[in-house]
Amino acid sequence: MVTPGKGILAADESSGTIKKRFDAINVASTEESRRDYREMMFRTREAMAQYISGVILYDETIWQDAKDGTPLIKLIEQAGAIPGIKVDEGTQALPNCPGELITVGLDKLGERLKKYYERGARFAKWRAVIDIGQQVPTMTAIHVNAHALARYAALCQAAEIVPMVEPEVLMDGDHDIDRCYDVTQRVLNKTFQELRIQRVALEGMILKPNMAIAGKKCAKQSSVQEVAEKNHPALESLRPGGGARHCLPLRRAIRRGRHRAS
Repeated sequence: MVTPGKGILAADESSGTIKKRFDAINVASTEESRRDYREMMFRTREAMAQYISGVILYDETIWQDAKDGTPLIKLIEQAGAIPGIKVDEGTQALPNCPGELITVGLDKLGERLKKYYERGARFAKWRAVIDIGQQVPTMTAIHVNAHALARYAALCQAAEIVPMVEPEVLMDGDHDIDRCYDVTQRVLNKTFQELRIQRVALEGMILKPNMAIAGKKCAKQSSVQEVAEKNHPALESLRPGGGARHCLPLRRAIRRGRHRAS
């Protein structure tokens, strides 16, 4: 999954998110049109084989078959990529923490993971969302999201599924790169502390971090060089020998690269 020169395709848009994209091109968002869109991607055999090592799927997609009856998950396998599944169930407001969110979906996750494994999924993804603003994030939000990420990761490994752990500090807001770096470090440190408490094997997981960058509304945007100098040492300091590997899914890496290049 971390083959040099290849990336992970994030095809796990929720039905609501993909509807917005289809609306922009005047395409009706139906179960059939969503299936056709993803089948089109998975059948681009040359591109899949050369550049894609894994594909993150949405719950609807993992159970779908192509027009010819072939399970979509088999198309991914035939292209030499590893199928994965997004297992969190979105976010809810965090009690007593105005404006902050907690990712949910731990209830009966063990049962769902067993079914996903039987279907062919070999890795999973769970995303925690941490915002930056006045007086946020609170330690409460960081702690409960890190704990949920660790519980999810432990359940995945028990089900023989590789957990992709995504503690994402959002790039919205007017914060500068130093503020984002400080928050990101706090979030990652707490996440790894919780992973160790839950006895997650770090060598058997994938870390999907955000990059420490200036917020979208910040007057001073960071250069590519500054972003690289901030992030590489920070990530390496968290990874002990044989520890978790880092990755950015292909869709997001491309989008962020263009944003910074411009």
